[in-house]
Amino acid sequence: MAEIAALRLSIVHVDSGRAFRGGQQALLTLARGLRARGHAQRIVAPPGSALIQRAREEGFDAMAAGNILALRRSLRGFPIVHAHSGRAQTLAYLASLGLPATRVVTRHVAFEPRWPRIHALKYSATCDGIIAVSKAVRKVLVEAGVPEEKIAVIPGGVDLPREIATPEQRCAARRKYNLAASDFVVGHLGAFSHEKGQDVAIAAAAILRDRLPSLRMILAGEGSPPAPAPRGAGISVPGGATVLLPGFIADREEFFAALDLFIMPSRSEGWGLAAVEALARGIPVLASKTGGLAEIVEAGETGWLVPPGDAQALAEAIAHAESDPKSLRIMTFEASKRSHRFSSDGMAELTELFYLTKNKT
Repeated sequence: MAEIAALRLSIVHVDSGRAFRGGQQALLTLARGLRARGHAQRIVAPPGSALIQRAREEGFDAMAAGNILALRRSLRGFPIVHAHSGRAQTLAYLASLGLPATRVVTRHVAFEPRWPRIHALKYSATCDGIIAVSKAVRKVLVEAGVPEEKIAVIPGGVDLPREIATPEQRCAARRKYNLAASDFVVGHLGAFSHEKGQDVAIAAAAILRDRLPSLRMILAGEGSPPAPAPRGAGISVPGGATVLLPGFIADREEFFAALDLFIMPSRSEGWGLAAVEALARGIPVLASKTGGLAEIVEAGETGWLVPPGDAQALAEAIAHAESDPKSLRIMTFEASKRSHRFSSDGMAELTELFYLTKNKT
């Protein structure tokens, strides 16, 4: 292991998104871990990308590339090209044709491809190695026809906090959201989309109007809310329960500190980085039993799993969690302890090893 640590690799990370979401967060976390291990890196994304701005703020070599020629210039001198989305992989392949490059791609999504044969051809012919962020993602790739030997499962990691929030910090965080100590606060963090299931969460809150009047739900993230409401304000959903829509959250520590329970009602989820963040901060997680979420949450130990898209089941699980504060306290300890298997250090080490096994240069 010491010999591996002594090797200095040169990696260029290629991303295709302009917004800063889970994939970009995962890329930046990996880059931090690889930097700590002594590797040279460059981050390339489209002009106007939020990732470019954040990467530069953290001292990374970050470049904007608006076309294939610009991307090709950014790859020179970096023998390992790591794409972080399917579109980024296509662009990186085209830009690196003829260059002595080892091509790696991270696959974050677990939905079945529309054209499996084309999917298999793309990932078989355009890259040397594929990182699946969960066993669920790996299964989809293999079933589409991608060679198993090309794939490694490396779960998305997070920077583990030194300690979980104190009671004083929790109270202060709740004050920022105008929440009372007696409220049962449930939170979700993610860009608004059909796959993330925020509409299911709102339906569950409505079901619990009379049964759980202390329920307060924070649905944080970019995008349009699934019901008409002014951004940044609480809304009364059908049934009268209060749902807060604060939009993009800059202070994630404060957000998690305000919660009793984190929910992830996704219809499809390749991994679920926000769920890992919650566990690392001692917040039990109630999630859909789909994709990578079923690999993150240990039902009965660190949280609960319910069928995706089932608002009634989600509501029942929220009510059960609220009714059993002793189990919640036990899960707080277990969540924090068991989240160490998803550390950013571990992710960086496994990715480094994967680069070395696939490196052609």
